[in-house]
Amino acid sequence: MQSKGAIKVFAIIFSLVCLYQLSFTWISKNIEKNAKEFAKGDSEKEKLYLDSMNSEPVFNLGLKNYTYSEVKDREINLGLDLQGGMNVTLEVSVVDLIRNMSNNSTDATFNAAINQALENQKKSQEDFVTIFGKAFKSIDPNAKLSAPGIFGSREMKDKIKPYETTNDQVLAIIKKEAEDAVERSTKILRTRIDKFGVTSPNIQRIGNTGKIFVELPGVKEKDRVRKLLQGTAKLEFWETYDNREVYPFLAEANTLLKDLATINDTIVGDSLKTDTLAKAENKDTTATASADSSKKAGSILDKISSDTSKKTASTEKADIEKIRKENPLFILLQPSTMREADGKEYLSKGPAVGIAAIKDTAKINEYLAYKKVKALFPFRVKFLWTAKAFDENNKFLQLVAIKINSRDGSAAMEGDAIADARQDFNQITNNAEISMSMNAGGAAKWKELTKKNIEKSIAIVLDDYVYSFPTVQGEIAGGNSSITGNFDINEAKDLANILKAGKLPAPAKIVEEAVVGPSLGQEAINAGFISFIIALALVLLYMGFWYGNAGWVANLALLANLFFIMGVLASINAVLTLPGIAGIVLIIGMSVDANVLIYERIREELAVGKSLKAAIEDGYKQAYSSIIDANVTSLLTGIILYIFGTGPIKGFATTLVIGIITSLFAAIFISRLIFLARLDKNKSISFSTKLTENAFKNTKIDFVKNRKLYYAISGICILIGFGSFATRGFNWGVDFTGGRSYVVRFSDNVGTTEVRAALTGVFGEAPEVKTFGEQNQVKVTTKFLIDENSQEIDNQVEAKLNEGLTAFAPGKFEVMSSQKVGPTVADDIKASAVWAVIFSLIVIFLYIVVRFKKWQFGLGALVALTHDVLLVLALFSLFYGILPFSLEIDQAFIAAILTVIGYSINDTVVVFDRIREYLTEHNKSDMKNVINNALNSTLSRTINTSVTIFVVLLAIFIFGGEVIRGFSFALLIGIIVGTYSSICIATPLVIDLATEDKSKETDKKEKATV
Repeated sequence: MQSKGAIKVFAIIFSLVCLYQLSFTWISKNIEKNAKEFAKGDSEKEKLYLDSMNSEPVFNLGLKNYTYSEVKDREINLGLDLQGGMNVTLEVSVVDLIRNMSNNSTDATFNAAINQALENQKKSQEDFVTIFGKAFKSIDPNAKLSAPGIFGSREMKDKIKPYETTNDQVLAIIKKEAEDAVERSTKILRTRIDKFGVTSPNIQRIGNTGKIFVELPGVKEKDRVRKLLQGTAKLEFWETYDNREVYPFLAEANTLLKDLATINDTIVGDSLKTDTLAKAENKDTTATASADSSKKAGSILDKISSDTSKKTASTEKADIEKIRKENPLFILLQPSTMREADGKEYLSKGPAVGIAAIKDTAKINEYLAYKKVKALFPFRVKFLWTAKAFDENNKFLQLVAIKINSRDGSAAMEGDAIADARQDFNQITNNAEISMSMNAGGAAKWKELTKKNIEKSIAIVLDDYVYSFPTVQGEIAGGNSSITGNFDINEAKDLANILKAGKLPAPAKIVEEAVVGPSLGQEAINAGFISFIIALALVLLYMGFWYGNAGWVANLALLANLFFIMGVLASINAVLTLPGIAGIVLIIGMSVDANVLIYERIREELAVGKSLKAAIEDGYKQAYSSIIDANVTSLLTGIILYIFGTGPIKGFATTLVIGIITSLFAAIFISRLIFLARLDKNKSISFSTKLTENAFKNTKIDFVKNRKLYYAISGICILIGFGSFATRGFNWGVDFTGGRSYVVRFSDNVGTTEVRAALTGVFGEAPEVKTFGEQNQVKVTTKFLIDENSQEIDNQVEAKLNEGLTAFAPGKFEVMSSQKVGPTVADDIKASAVWAVIFSLIVIFLYIVVRFKKWQFGLGALVALTHDVLLVLALFSLFYGILPFSLEIDQAFIAAILTVIGYSINDTVVVFDRIREYLTEHNKSDMKNVINNALNSTLSRTINTSVTIFVVLLAIFIFGGEVIRGFSFALLIGIIVGTYSSICIATPLVIDLATEDKSKETDKKEKATV
């Protein structure tokens, strides 16, 4: 083998990289195990333990110390179906965006176009702005969107000139604003979720659809999450106090907290004992920010500064404990100071009153919220944390003192005053800055506010987090101003987007939602792990049984492949879901296919008398073409599935694509390196056992002769399927119909009829109720209020569900998971599913035509694939409601169909490749005999691969859990029909098409002769 040394080096480097990436997961899980042991079942304690570890170095690797937070970011994340939690798809309301841009125009044509666009959107895949533009034109072709009563307002004067800007230009501006609104919403949601405290959240845009996918592992507070995600961004401008004004009050608070804590001389960790404080709440205290207290505060600051410097290791712990007791607030909140030229530290100017580690902010908030502590401060002060970390390592935040000057406690200005904001450059310094313009009302407020606060700071606050607090240099009239600071370009862009968020609020509505309970997630982990172990064991035993010690070499390559898959998943920070585990288990079966192809070729070479070394060399060489063709077609299917899929399906596609690539490397190179090592040491290698060495030898099945029988069998099955499509239809899941579904587990076995009757009364319509797995578990599907989009609707529906279930079985049920899909999302999913299947068929057809240089091969494969899809659909239509597991047509089913297409074409290409080889070698022989010989020669490989994958899928089907039972059933059926079609449909069709083509050519020649 050429470049053997280079391959060894690459394999070692690749293995080390995978080991490095997986080490983060190992470290993270160890820390979480320690947290569980420490908490002893107390979830709050466990969370506090992990929070305290966030910024602590836990993993030293060469030049870098990784904190727990950094380690956590690099581990393999588990999807919701494996650990519980919530994911939602939010859609930014472009309708509200357009209305806001028009200042809620009352123009009749404008509003009629909005209403018509909303109707047309239900049956169109175009974006809403385009649909609105068409509707506006159809209602009045002469109307102008740039009219003053619509978009030609003063606020839009910099972008739209009344009556001059064309409708197409206005629509382009709206599209740009809609794109910006989605981007701003994504950033705002990310900030909100980061503050929510979810471990490893996932927030990402879904292509250019205007939708945002949010995954929140482990969350249990569904209502809070919904409010958090759907609330309109609150942008405010606040006046501020100076640090030097507030510090004396903080010093008094520090002293008071010390006194309260030492009533019983008790401190617990970093925090005061709660019951001690509760008793102290009744104690009379008085505190004022007098000159004396200010001096005292200064001495405390000096004491902390001096006591925490130059300590020896032996006294450091005692000193820290002493300071902790003396300064319970300042040990957590470091006052904002600066060192002057004289070497002394003084309080800094500006509204930032302190710096604290992110992990300590909750405790500081708790301290400052105590009644006695709050009483120390002027009632017009409130404290807010900065949104951005103060330091390069993202460990510390600043605390800002906000001044409340209004009677109702509202901000001096709000976001609706902003007309526009953009990132710009200072013409003198060339530094990044933000240019901001106000509307008419905002300009007047801004002038007054800036005049009042010259040489003071104004805090820019979004959702109660401070994004900036620039110092006012002078009164700003006209509403145009610049915000300068130590911004880089991206920071300036982000702040400009945040400022614009107040001007164009585009509410984000939840259009799709899934909630999985933690117990169901744990069951999914157990089921996935069991199916994985069983499938792996069966494959290892089968390969060893069939191919002898060469089979065990393939097993080593397979184990290496699994290691590589997990390493790559960790390196790209992928989320591992239950379908993802199914993808890995499927790869176990598919990855042996390359080895089977190679081994069968080697056996053929040995059978004609070649030496072992020559047989291995030629066997690998002869198998390359089939391996590459088969895997490229499967890879194309996986890529299409990744492009069109979302959520868990994308996870399945990710593992499938990675697995195909790594299995090629493992099967072709790892196994060969092992063989070469054994040959160098003159060790024997067997490619069969006594029981299998003569299997499938000299088979003489006449596949070509029986092709009409195969056509008839397939035709009858497909006709029965069409009959079922017309009469029974399909068991459509909520992915395609829209609605809500809930998996409910009862303490005892229940009847679906009784559950349906109990829920019909509360919903006002009969929901669909089906047994889901065991007899004590049902799946409830309803369209009750699915067209409503208000925040409270989801809670209302769940309340109705609980009301009906409580009346039926009080205290004896648990909602294990829920799913919501809005009607428009269902339409999008349906359309993308259809296009995914069609597109995959077209791509595969084109690849085969190009690769085999004959259209007959491409058409034969296309017909066979269509045949496979129709048969799987037929079985799902015929047997839903009969078989004791779910046969829903949902996104997982589409993933299964595309996987079947990938497997079937894999099998077909291997057969086609052998036929092409035989036709080249025996071009003068009868075509039918040549093809029969080719089919019989590949029979051993076809059966071995099919049996291996079937056994793997059977393990998933039996042990993988109810959630993916329908998915694995579709794959099982697909493997059977895919194997059948590659031999009995695709190849005979190539013969008939080629024969017909030859007849036409002969006729043409005869006519030309005449």
